[in-house]
Amino acid sequence: METAEETAISVAIERPCLYLVATPIGNLADISLRAIETLRGVDLILAEDTRTSLRLLDRYTIRKPLEAFHQHNESARAEALVLRMREEKLALALVSDAGTPLLSDPGFPLVRAVLAAGFPARAIPGASALLAALCVSGLPCDRFAFEGFLPARSAARRSALEALSADTRTLVFYESSHRILATLADIESIMGEQRPLVVGREITKLHETVYRGTVGEVRTRMTGDPHACRGELVIVLGGAPTQADDGLALRLLSALRGKLSARDAVEVVHAATGYPRNRLYAHALGDHENA
Repeated sequence: METAEETAISVAIERPCLYLVATPIGNLADISLRAIETLRGVDLILAEDTRTSLRLLDRYTIRKPLEAFHQHNESARAEALVLRMREEKLALALVSDAGTPLLSDPGFPLVRAVLAAGFPARAIPGASALLAALCVSGLPCDRFAFEGFLPARSAARRSALEALSADTRTLVFYESSHRILATLADIESIMGEQRPLVVGREITKLHETVYRGTVGEVRTRMTGDPHACRGELVIVLGGAPTQADDGLALRLLSALRGKLSARDAVEVVHAATGYPRNRLYAHALGDHENA
């Protein structure tokens, strides 16, 4: 089996230039040869957590200056780094703890400053947790929206979910292990228990687990799994029903309105079909122009 040294490729390094280098999201083998050679060729590596990045650099015998660059210092450091790039003709590499830089990770102020200075920014593509989870989800990938992390507080999280409840695209979120069950409860409350849902846990790692089903089914499975609230998590949620689904939901609503209150009828149809609650209320109350 060839080693990284034996399969090394030649990579031309521009100066000055900022390289956005994707790193593994778990399995250290998930890094491209181009990424390895780029990290070996630059003058300085900026890392979200130097301790985390050092393990990867040691694995591939990359010996380059390493400095911390994270959400707490990125705005203050961006202009100074651009000045160094100009004066010293530096090639910089930006890496996050895992995956592709800037996707729910630091780096945006630096990229903006580099581009404003007229210097190039080059992407060295590779691992991405959101794309990995989306591809194995079995949900439509042709149109999707990445929403990053939902708000930590339930009220704000529910408000954000309400705003997305009618979106027909597949929705992708990151979530922390200690909030996952509360977030799934809010998704079930706002989106309905019948929406298709996939949660990927520890993707590419030893204990990778993928939970698939409806929102209600996945929530039940994860609640009963003692390992579910550990590690890195990606939520992939099916989009809202399209206009083709309107007929069934509205016929069901109409049938129930003679037997239940507007609120109860809306809740039953929402739970059964996943049809957006706000649009059901509009129909139930006769406000068809706003439905």
